[in-house]
Amino acid sequence: MPFFGAHLSVSGGLHKAAKAARGLSMDTVQVFTSNPNAWAVHKLDPAAVAAFKAAIAANDIRFPTSHDSYLINLAAADDALWEKSIDAFAAELERSEELGLSYVVAHPGAHVGSGVEAGIARVVAALDTILERCAGFRVRVLLETTAGQGTTLGARFEELAAMLDRVKQPEHLGVCLDTCHVFAAGYPLGTDAEYAATFDQFDRLIGLGRLCLFHLNDSVKPLGSRVDRHAAIGQGEIGREPFRRLVRDPRFAGLPMILETPKEDTDGNAMDAVNLALLKSFLAGPSTGRKRKVI
Repeated sequence: MPFFGAHLSVSGGLHKAAKAARGLSMDTVQVFTSNPNAWAVHKLDPAAVAAFKAAIAANDIRFPTSHDSYLINLAAADDALWEKSIDAFAAELERSEELGLSYVVAHPGAHVGSGVEAGIARVVAALDTILERCAGFRVRVLLETTAGQGTTLGARFEELAAMLDRVKQPEHLGVCLDTCHVFAAGYPLGTDAEYAATFDQFDRLIGLGRLCLFHLNDSVKPLGSRVDRHAAIGQGEIGREPFRRLVRDPRFAGLPMILETPKEDTDGNAMDAVNLALLKSFLAGPSTGRKRKVI
């Protein structure tokens, strides 16, 4: 079965997220290692690092993951912003390596008018620089599928494939598939045939072996809207059945699946436990399908 988790707050210390995950009967967790809306970053306190690692071990958390800053744009045409983004992302990898994380999830970036090909070239050059600077690190970078708002790259599988194929060290990269994002980008998941076709296309262009982690989110907006608005599982335009197929798909058994759904409903009720319980309920009954080939 998959390892279920959520993006959780680190208020009061990074270790609190690991304890909170176990308190919700989760197997994995995603965090921000610093303020995602600020460039200024402080060095991690060794005591905080030790407390986090101890909490991860004590609570049996698998595949602990971070998400990069929202300010980083590795596709930027502006040299100053591009270089600042490279420095910030390298610093994120350093913190994540120090914490012993498995993955750093990253948005590929937006070309802001320079064009898709130019944007992809900037992402590749940035990743090559970052990975060379962080040589020997065990933490792996996961490029996230996007909804395609504005000039954001990564909405098409071909764009992610181009990045992965052109970097010098592809073994240090993988993919995070966000269900809301791929749906909003125009990849249908509704019927058995649509679900199969979308993942067959992913496999043909990128390879299922490069798929390391899922963000599980329903979508407020309809198929192909290119608008990134997350909804609770089964309460958006995707609906329940695609998530039932996904969590029971044997190709994805053993992968982390992380909720980024709204934390509360309209009445203020906490929703992580509700979404998690629904996902686990989908596991009832035998699963069928193909196994994935790991690259």
